[in-house]
Amino acid sequence: MMDIWNQLLQGFVTAGTPVNLLWAFVGCALGTAVGVLPGIGPATAVAMLLPITAKVEATASMIFFAGIYYGAMYGGSTTSILLNTPGETATMVTAMEGNKMAKSGRAGAALATSAIGSFVAGTIATVLVTLFAPVVAEFAVRLGPPEYFMLMLLAFTTVSAVLGQSTVRGLTALFVGLAAGLVGMDQITGQARYTGGVPELLDGVEIVLVAVGLFAVAEALHAVLFEGKVVESENRMSRVTMTRRDWRRSIPAWLRGTAIGAPFGCIPAGGTEIPTFLSYATEKKLAQGEHKAEFGTTGAIEGVAGPEAANNATVTAALIPLLTLGIPTSNTTAILLGAFQNYGIQPGPQLFSSSSALVWALIASLYIGNVMLLVLNLPLVGLWVKLLKVPKPQLYAGILIFATVGVYGMRQSAFDLFLLYGIGLLGLVMRRFNFPTAPVLVGMILGPLAEAQLRNAISIGEGSPMVFLQRPMSVTLLIVVISILVLPRAVKWWNTRSAAA
Repeated sequence: MMDIWNQLLQGFVTAGTPVNLLWAFVGCALGTAVGVLPGIGPATAVAMLLPITAKVEATASMIFFAGIYYGAMYGGSTTSILLNTPGETATMVTAMEGNKMAKSGRAGAALATSAIGSFVAGTIATVLVTLFAPVVAEFAVRLGPPEYFMLMLLAFTTVSAVLGQSTVRGLTALFVGLAAGLVGMDQITGQARYTGGVPELLDGVEIVLVAVGLFAVAEALHAVLFEGKVVESENRMSRVTMTRRDWRRSIPAWLRGTAIGAPFGCIPAGGTEIPTFLSYATEKKLAQGEHKAEFGTTGAIEGVAGPEAANNATVTAALIPLLTLGIPTSNTTAILLGAFQNYGIQPGPQLFSSSSALVWALIASLYIGNVMLLVLNLPLVGLWVKLLKVPKPQLYAGILIFATVGVYGMRQSAFDLFLLYGIGLLGLVMRRFNFPTAPVLVGMILGPLAEAQLRNAISIGEGSPMVFLQRPMSVTLLIVVISILVLPRAVKWWNTRSAAA
């Protein structure tokens, strides 16, 4: 234990040099800006800036990339709350309640709970990274494909059952996402699937493109076609603070969100989508009376606080498998892995001994970055809220321009633009008929991962599906999945029966 603290103090000495503090500040500021612009996630930003690894020394550039990485998570919640256009898939859940709060004049409270919740969760998760990185490395090695497949099945059921007005609509949206995830080359046989002879589809459909199309483009089209010239007087700006009641409701939600998010960061089971949805589902289930009535109507503050904390805890804890196993659990950590390799450093169990100065400086910079982001974001909440004052036509034109430029910049392909607007139209239809859009993304992100884990699990079981029932952890997860699908219906049936009796 003493050893860890000594190394962490040494890390603070390295990260606290003026030049490294400057890199951390630039990274955080840039990350926030990247998060605020819809469609340009941290993965795109880090990927665009990878060439700096040729010129900047390793520790400074890692601190810089880490700043962008979690700065974008802070910024992403801002546009989700104010404009209902998540900059990142991770902030989709924040948009659901946060935008409703903004429309009922509580944008300030929503932004404050999201910034403070991010800080609380980020700090707790950084402490966990400090203490448990080496321990987690040992446990994570033991989980196999059957467990991972069951985890993803759990994600599918929770997301589809919780979102939208009916489970059928939720599952329909999920299957659209799973189908889109199958487009491209088969991971194992290398066969082209569902590409319709279009060479651009061989690499699959870009998840960023789908997220931007379903959210940013559909939002802009919906505003243009259906919201018309109505002047929204609803978006009054309240004080940029939280009332005592807001604090009372937010603190438990932050802690629950952190508890849900941190373990998910440690396991390679597909990013921040599962924990943010699970956190939202938990808050919705636990809400009572008038608080429950706020969900989906005027916006419940727990529905912003919990998922936002879960999101940041996951993002920070995702550094554990990256540093200890060399396993990236998200797009951005995959690109960070590339940055490490550019310096000839291979993350893995040996990293803590071979490049300990770099690792501990990086961990120390997470503490510094969290404080910087709070200082950057809370005073600027007023500035972000001024986004609401931008006239609608200019605002949505701007969103469409950023979305188009961002998507075109990924592969410089005109085909991607047709696809973007096609997906935007699909998102528009889904909005009109009350289909939830989030399960589409979850199906797309986790579908290919689930397929790979299912195939690996079946090959471990030599073709027998019984492999899922032979391991205690996968059986437990299977029971949880079945109970999520069966219990609500059983309770409903029992209630109607007793009411009739």
